[in-house]
Amino acid sequence: MKAFMSEKYGPPEMLRMAEVEQPTPAADEVLVKVLAVSVNPADWRSMRAKPFFSRATLGLLRPKHRIPGGDIAGRVEALGSDVTRFKPGDEVYANLLDHGLGGFAEYVSVPVEVMSFKPTNLSFEEAAAVPMAGVTALQGLRHHGEIQAGQKVLINGASGGIGTFAVQIANSYDSEVTGVTSTRNIDLVASLGADHVVDYTTTDFFGSGQRYDLILDTIGNLSVRDLRRALVDGGKAAVVGLTRMAKLMSVSLRGGKDIAMVSAHVATKDLEFLSDLIEAGKVRPQIDRRYPFAEIPAAISYLEQGHARGKVVVGAP
Repeated sequence: MKAFMSEKYGPPEMLRMAEVEQPTPAADEVLVKVLAVSVNPADWRSMRAKPFFSRATLGLLRPKHRIPGGDIAGRVEALGSDVTRFKPGDEVYANLLDHGLGGFAEYVSVPVEVMSFKPTNLSFEEAAAVPMAGVTALQGLRHHGEIQAGQKVLINGASGGIGTFAVQIANSYDSEVTGVTSTRNIDLVASLGADHVVDYTTTDFFGSGQRYDLILDTIGNLSVRDLRRALVDGGKAAVVGLTRMAKLMSVSLRGGKDIAMVSAHVATKDLEFLSDLIEAGKVRPQIDRRYPFAEIPAAISYLEQGHARGKVVVGAP
């Protein structure tokens, strides 16, 4: 089968297409024909081994997992011996970040614990956009933030992959949602259901004195001091995207019980929860750009620039 290989650390352009052996599913896995993938910041960070300390898990000198790619959507081709829930032909989506990656290929073996049936009202490309970003937003708001109906919720980075999901998920809880974004994305964030949109290029939203029950920082550029200053008594903040050791240590040591780091781990139950929201029309992935499979390096390079509005997806191999 065809797959993109990552054999040493460096920019996305170092990925190369190769012919590799098709995987065989283990007892608790299914073999999936990949029909779409999406790219995430985790892809370019792992390719560049950024931050450097991530080499402890990625591989000290070279990538431990040679085929990158976490988010996939596709069709079940074969079953492991212990799999009973799925059958060949089922349309599914999954995330492989915790299970060796491998999504940038024609076929991949997927553990059943990180996959679910694809939402019926999404295309394969739209479905591939959901797992990592959607679950990160969900876990930040629900697991860490303990979101409740009627709360005032602030989403920092509301137009990105995680942020576009977060605005919609928070809105589904009947919260009063404020999205923070740049000038060019104001209309997009408002269209997702945000009650208020703040342009960070012209407004100091911390200087306004407004306080929130829950803050989801999807960029990781807000200080612990600013987060705590903007929370009501008893409020909670969840932070994503910490790539600098100093910032990570600051949140870890100074955050306490009210400010948590979000390190999403995709599970079937969360994908099922998102599928219910999607099929009910409450959440829809926002696609910025679509690329053919052969242009995966270009898709990752575009995402790395940091200006994507929603998700970047890639078609079938």
